[in-house]
Amino acid sequence: MYRWIVFTHVLAVFGFLIGHGASAAVIFRLRRERDTNSIRALLDLSRRANGVANACLLLLLVAGIAAGFIGGWWGHYWIWTALGVLVLISVAMFGIGSGPLLRIRQMVDPEEAARMKPDPATTAHEAPTEQELANLLAATRPVLVTVVGGGGLAIILWLMMFKPF
Repeated sequence: MYRWIVFTHVLAVFGFLIGHGASAAVIFRLRRERDTNSIRALLDLSRRANGVANACLLLLLVAGIAAGFIGGWWGHYWIWTALGVLVLISVAMFGIGSGPLLRIRQMVDPEEAARMKPDPATTAHEAPTEQELANLLAATRPVLVTVVGGGGLAIILWLMMFKPF
């Protein structure tokens, strides 16, 4: 049973990486994009890919926690460190990855802006200027997102493979 749960955990990691990889590719492409319709399409792709990534993240957490119980790993520090690193990565990725994308979504999508600002007096959508949009697109940091996410995942993989403490 333990091997099947670990298999499910690793398989869910692959699904998470595929979904997140599509979203990461969007961040790299957005920096060069200036057409509002293309930006909307890329952001929609990112949102859908993140839906897959989040579902796989939930599955990998459930399977990882189950494997921790079945394998008797909860008395070891490596598993707690891996969970802590996952939480830190998630917080960092939200701030440096999702934050700028959310602001871009609000700027180019009137429906998104209306959802974020429910007051009818503040929902009037004005088309963004090219400079405003360019500034927001430049604020995305795809290399930093990749280094934080990839580096964090490498640390988690190291902890899981070598169980150092």
